[in-house]
Formats: sequence, C-alpha cells, structure tokens
Amino acid sequence: MNREFFDRSVHQVARDLIGCGVAVGETAGVIVETEAYEASDPACHAYIGRTARNEVLFGPPGHAYVYLSYGIHSLLNFVTEREGSASAVLIRALEPTHGVELMRERRGREDIEGLCSGPGKLTEALGVDLSLNGADLLQPPFDLSERSASWGAVEIAASERIGITKAADLPWRYSAAGSRYVSRPWPAGAFASL
Repeated sequence: MNREFFDRSVHQVARDLIGCGVAVGETAGVIVETEAYEASDPACHAYIGRTARNEVLFGPPGHAYVYLSYGIHSLLNFVTEREGSASAVLIRALEPTHGVELMRERRGREDIEGLCSGPGKLTEALGVDLSLNGADLLQPPFDLSERSASWGAVEIAASERIGITKAADLPWRYSAAGSRYVSRPWPAGAFASL
C-alpha cells in the first residue's frame, strides 16, 4: 500500500479498504467495515473548519486521525484525498487475524466476533490511542496490506452510517457482505460486487 492509495476520493478509499489488512504492533485484522466522512458533511469534524483538534484531517493523505469519542473511546480514521480537503475513513470493524489472545486480554472478552466489531472495540483491541493521532500509516507501528487474493471479489454493502446524529441517512457505511465481524446493527443496504 502506498500514499497514492489514500490520495483519492474518500468513498473509493472506504470501499477499497474492505478486505485490506491492518496491523498495529503484534495485533492485526482484516477491515470489514468503514464509514466515509468529508468536509461538506455535517457529521465530519472538519465541517466547522480547521481547529487544533481536527488539524490532522487537513494534512496529507495516509495518516491516522485518532480522536476521543464521548470521552471514552479512541477512534481510528485514515486521512484521504489531497492535502487540505479534510476527509477521512473511519475504520469501524475488523476480522481479527493475529494477536487474538492479546486482543482478548485488552478487551476482557473471549468471543472472537465481538473483539473488533465496532470502532471503539477495535482500537482497544489493537492498542490504538491518542498518541497515534497524526501517525504515518505507512510506518510502524502500522502495517497495512492490500486486499488478499483469497478474498476474491468482495461484495460490499452500502448503508446508512450509524452512531451519529447528523447526516446519518447518507449511505456512506461500507461493509463486507455477510461478515459476522461487522458492527451491529448489521447493514441491510444495497450490495455491489467489486
């Protein structure tokens, strides 16, 4: 994966990330759910303009935008598009592949389907916190990989975003159709084969 991968439309990147691998240190998984956010979107942190909190969103593509949600959970986003455009993909869910025991220890739960089935759950499982805000996704501790050939043609469900109050009706939530690792409520949106 390279910088050009992220230097594209947030919606293309959000779809193309489904089936890609993300590792943080000893833990890793396959991305099965994302959400797209762009500056003109009232639910995007950049909608109000540039601030100290959202500065990373305006930065170059291919960096992590990590913020604290409800003062509890760190959420992981991948900055996309050209510098200054302020768009990002929220990583909503992973299928755990490596470091599962460490994920279980961090999360305090056993069931593998529930380890990373939500944006706060996956950051806890991966050990992502605010110290990674602005980190280069192409450098350690991150290790990203393109979609594995074993995934073949991934069917992607496009549905309304969840967990937000503004512009929630936009169909900018993308998930691997039929994945049991996707956060709930499970999407019932349109399906398209890549």
